[in-house]
Amino acid sequence: MTSSTLRVSHVTKRYGKGITEINAVRDVSLSVAPGEIVLIMGPSGSGKTTLLSMLGAILKPTEGEIRLNGDVISAFAEDHLPEIRLRQFGFIFQDFNLLSALTILENVAIVAELAGMKRNFARKKGIDLLNGLGLGERLYFHPRKLSGGEKQRVAIARALINDPALILADEPTANLDSKIGHEIMKLLRNIAKEQNRSVIIVSHDQRIKDIADRILWLEDGQFKEMMSMAIDPICGMSVEREKAPATLEHEGATYYFCAKGCRDEFADNLKKNGVVGSMIF
Repeated sequence: MTSSTLRVSHVTKRYGKGITEINAVRDVSLSVAPGEIVLIMGPSGSGKTTLLSMLGAILKPTEGEIRLNGDVISAFAEDHLPEIRLRQFGFIFQDFNLLSALTILENVAIVAELAGMKRNFARKKGIDLLNGLGLGERLYFHPRKLSGGEKQRVAIARALINDPALILADEPTANLDSKIGHEIMKLLRNIAKEQNRSVIIVSHDQRIKDIADRILWLEDGQFKEMMSMAIDPICGMSVEREKAPATLEHEGATYYFCAKGCRDEFADNLKKNGVVGSMIF
């Protein structure tokens, strides 16, 4: 049994030949564990969309190998890939990609029906997912009647309905305001952790860094830098170590916090539990 949901080994994507050849992605390797959230950032034209398309079995790499739960999907025949995309991936798009003629329940259930689930079961599963995402009173609304945040929650339900191994999100907060975008990403993080699903997010949005377990920087088709992240032991959010608003050293270990309030609560908990030893703030 593989310990990684996704394993990418030395993947390259070239377009053109000779003097017109362009390396959109160059020798990229990546491993994503079950329940892990990876955020890929980088400037426009850095290869993020090309990489995400290869990870989602939409494009084939020129070189290298992509494994999903141990299967080398980069070697699969083209006619086998639609089935893989339908059953093994959940996609969340910048523009939501909801069908305007269908209700939100139909938008979610149709994905399960395409995978072979009977309509009654697909609708029941869709209702359960939408209820869990706070959309129980919107089941028979059409997308035009929903806010941006509600549309993205529908997109999350649609991405989850076939129990995918991997969720791929392409600029999922681009059409949402800051507060709603961050709430939606926190919701996605909670789902990933509770259901042990792997998530890869491609985004320019600096405001959602705290929901990621890892942040990778893609530039000129290569990973240039990886920001070092830590988990706040109080609220469970990811914190960039170098820019953490608060830290605490205790018994040779350094803890990182998203805010001073979390740090103070952690320190109080140590004292209440009778933990001795110096603490450096």
